[in-house]
Amino acid sequence: MSTSARVEVTRAGVSFGAVLAIAISWSLHQSVLWAIFHGILSWVYVVYYIVTR
Repeated sequence: MSTSARVEVTRAGVSFGAVLAIAISWSLHQSVLWAIFHGILSWVYVVYYIVTR
C-alpha cells in the first residue's frame, strides 16, 4: 500500500469515527455541544460507549 493510499484510508477512518461519535452522542444527549465534543474525540468516545454499554 502506498503512502497516499494509507493517508486516504486513515482520513476515511477518522471521518467515519467522528460521524459515528456524533450520531451516538446526539441519540443520547440531543445536544449540539456534546455532539461536537464527542466528534472531536471520535474513536475514543465510540470505544468508551461500546465498553460502558
